[in-house]
Amino acid sequence: MGKKPVAPKNYLQALRNIGIIAHIDAGKTTLTERILYYSGKIHRLGEVHDGTATMDFMPEEQERGITIGSACTTCLWNDSTINLIDTPGHVDFTIEVERCLRVLDGAVGVFCAVGGVEPQSETVWRQSNKYHVPKLAFINKMDRLGADFEAVFTAIRDKLKVIPLPMVIPVGEGQDFSAVIDLVAMKKLVFDPASKGEQYVALDLSEDEQAYAELWRERMLETLADADEEFMDSYLGGGVTEEDVHRAVRKATLSLALVPVYSGSALKNTGIQLLLDAVCRYLPNPEEVPPQQGVHPQDKAKVEVAPGPGGDLAALAFKVSMDSGHTLVLMRVYSGVLQAGETVYNVTRDKDERIARLFRLHAGRREKVEQAFGGEIVAASGMKFSRTGDTIATREAPVVLENIEAYKPVISLALEPHNAAESDKLVDVLDKVLLEDPTLTVERNEETDQLVISGMGELHLEVVLERIRREYGVEPRVGKPQVVYQETVRGQASADGEFHRELGDEEHYGHVSVAVSPLPRSSGCQVLFEMDITDWPANWIQAVTDGLEDSLQSGVLKGYPLQDVRIAVTGMRRENASSSAVGYHMAAVAAMKEALAAAKPTLMEPLMAVEIGVPDEFVGEVISLLGAKGAKIDNMFDRAGQKVVQALAPLRRLFGFSTELRSATQGRAGVMMKFSRFDVLE
Repeated sequence: MGKKPVAPKNYLQALRNIGIIAHIDAGKTTLTERILYYSGKIHRLGEVHDGTATMDFMPEEQERGITIGSACTTCLWNDSTINLIDTPGHVDFTIEVERCLRVLDGAVGVFCAVGGVEPQSETVWRQSNKYHVPKLAFINKMDRLGADFEAVFTAIRDKLKVIPLPMVIPVGEGQDFSAVIDLVAMKKLVFDPASKGEQYVALDLSEDEQAYAELWRERMLETLADADEEFMDSYLGGGVTEEDVHRAVRKATLSLALVPVYSGSALKNTGIQLLLDAVCRYLPNPEEVPPQQGVHPQDKAKVEVAPGPGGDLAALAFKVSMDSGHTLVLMRVYSGVLQAGETVYNVTRDKDERIARLFRLHAGRREKVEQAFGGEIVAASGMKFSRTGDTIATREAPVVLENIEAYKPVISLALEPHNAAESDKLVDVLDKVLLEDPTLTVERNEETDQLVISGMGELHLEVVLERIRREYGVEPRVGKPQVVYQETVRGQASADGEFHRELGDEEHYGHVSVAVSPLPRSSGCQVLFEMDITDWPANWIQAVTDGLEDSLQSGVLKGYPLQDVRIAVTGMRRENASSSAVGYHMAAVAAMKEALAAAKPTLMEPLMAVEIGVPDEFVGEVISLLGAKGAKIDNMFDRAGQKVVQALAPLRRLFGFSTELRSATQGRAGVMMKFSRFDVLE
């Protein structure tokens, strides 16, 4: 074995792993394009509306003008290396955001200066909070008609429940937007259109600008003083320097106490360099985030993974993608060194994997590297078994890192091949698609022999089918969308199950008593023993548990999975001569089936949170349309000169809703739908 590679000195301190997160159409990809241009990574600006954006490299993205898959790139700014991930904003691709946030150290939340804090903005912000990701906020599109910096600043505070810290404010709004003011340096920055914003000048403030900026600067300093006692002493003493401000902002950002807020217009090439400076100055390097927590795969003892190249190898696969028929595994290396050509251990699947090649990614292109050190994000080829959420380590020092949360699909389509020859190819193609997207499931319907594909929404499945046609040349017949249901119980019931039968030459016996009752919504299922199991063999107890958990996968009404049900084992009876694990497993299944049938079983359907922004004159049409869809209206308020209507509606009634809404409002309404919960809509 060769000598272990040595990481470049201070490389961790200069490394930033960040993501761009936001609601759809807030300008994430346009912002990313400017970051790449100003950092010298690309030499020609592409635009989302032209289908030429670097990070939207999938054909489906270029046609729709939206981001579907997260795209990763690396660029340099000043003395820092930035690994940047541009994430989707559409709710159907939430898992893409989730798995990226899991491996990032910092994020930039982008908000439209007109739309403000929109539904998916809140969703991705909450996701980032779950992983304790420090963030900056960028209020984009200050040049748009109706832009309102202060309104969005206030909405960030009120809706996201954070303390925003003003750092860069706009000069003018909408058509009057012309520059930005840096509140730390108290200078106006004017960006040169001829150089596409690459060149800019820092000017002294006019008297009016000074008065306007002083109000915001005072707000900034007071907010910082409230968050930092050391800074408060300097502030009250009247001796605050720019370095004092930078130190206090960094400290407050890393501790999640404050969110620095910037403003500008990515499309008009204004304010991006200041945001890049802030990413390097205030967001954490890999050594400044809490160490990853893992467990030993055998004894489940807690293991703390120290960041950097010095420890044992520990990496997390956060995305799998197919590239020209080959599998690429994107992973975050947390500790140790990963080398091309070496064999590593997939701890999650208990398999050895060979790293054929390592790459740094730039959207759809790849740059070959020989090794990756703790803290870096890279892609590996040649790995046959690895899936999203798997931990990569060594057999000598195995560790399992926290996995990425699974999402339940809510909508299904039936697929049929056109002929027998296409049947095997369709199954093979779906297997490849499933590798990339853990939110998809595929099952075969035994009665119809159709393949049923399930996903997170209409657009999600539409994009999957488009990719199957475009990339693999397979065009299956597609059935109408079907809603995925779940089952639960409304009442309580008890039942006994007894199994006494000869199987082969052996007699098997088991007798189990269970009681089932409902649990609150979205609380999952519980299996517990309300009896003394001290003297019962462990394999019999396990057989009962397995039987009950197997029964939860298929309810008694339509065979859908059960949710929000409590199952208590209240008694077991034995016959010493013939009692067996098989007997108790079968008895538990029988008892469960009988108890469920008596406990008022009912279907739960996916309910969608619907938010519609519409001009006042069409509010009546929107409310009427929602009523026809069986929706319950929760809230109505004004935002950016429009009425916003929020409602809860059953997914089964919402197919084609966007088209009907456009027709009813002459195309002037915008709609956002996201899965809320499985429930019975009263």
